[in-house]
Amino acid sequence: MKLAAMIKKMCPSDSELTIPAKNCYRMVILGSSKVGKTAIVSRFLTGRFEDAYTPTIEDFHRKFYSIRGEVYQLDILDTSGNHPFPAMRRLSILTGDVFILVFSLDNRDSFEEVQRLKQQILDTKSCLQNKTKENMDVPLVICGNKGDRDFYREVEQSEIEQLVDNAPQRCPYFEISAKRNSSLDQMFRALFAMAKLPSEMSPDLHRKVSVQYCDVLHKKTLRNKKLLRAGSGGQGDAFGIVAPFARRPSVHSDLLYVREKASCGGQTKDKERCVIS
Repeated sequence: MKLAAMIKKMCPSDSELTIPAKNCYRMVILGSSKVGKTAIVSRFLTGRFEDAYTPTIEDFHRKFYSIRGEVYQLDILDTSGNHPFPAMRRLSILTGDVFILVFSLDNRDSFEEVQRLKQQILDTKSCLQNKTKENMDVPLVICGNKGDRDFYREVEQSEIEQLVDNAPQRCPYFEISAKRNSSLDQMFRALFAMAKLPSEMSPDLHRKVSVQYCDVLHKKTLRNKKLLRAGSGGQGDAFGIVAPFARRPSVHSDLLYVREKASCGGQTKDKERCVIS
């Protein structure tokens, strides 16, 4: 308990960081069970690969960035592959800003689930933004994981091309291996570029800073020569910190967040129906 209290004291709270709403985003990872969603999240946050499989109910993570004098917050939602609560799955999609859909190259059912998920995201987002699916532009990438294995593929390349190239929205596809950490950085860079987010959010383009240096997020500490010297290769002004005690916002907070997003256009009554239906 003493260690936890010390880290909490060292790491500034969300309110102390006063991150503007325009710099707060949520990344949602969706797909069937056992396709490697949590392994991708682990690579993103820590650079490590967790070999042991533990079923995910829903995991929430938060990462802070200081990039060229601006502070950003990225929430990461690692969803369950079983989606026992459809309303919660819908809420996760409504609150998401960028999406990663994952299937396993040796599991045809997981590929078919990604097809359904892509359609569900476009349906849900078109309702929220009062647009047709043809006019939607959702930052979304599709990943075929476990590319490190030698196996009989259950998904043909032509089927993948049809999914990512066909209307209503084309999206990038990456064949990855979370185990070998192959093509993940390219995937994250492409995803953040689609969302017009700083490329430095990709794990390979910023310096990872431990929690003892949480105050680096404050602009005044960007002048700290010791920390700036620690960066190299163009990363001296880009830092990333994983929040050690992040908790998922309440359903009420998420609904307020969705309503705020929905208020940008269209009839409020229609938006509320979209959220609660």
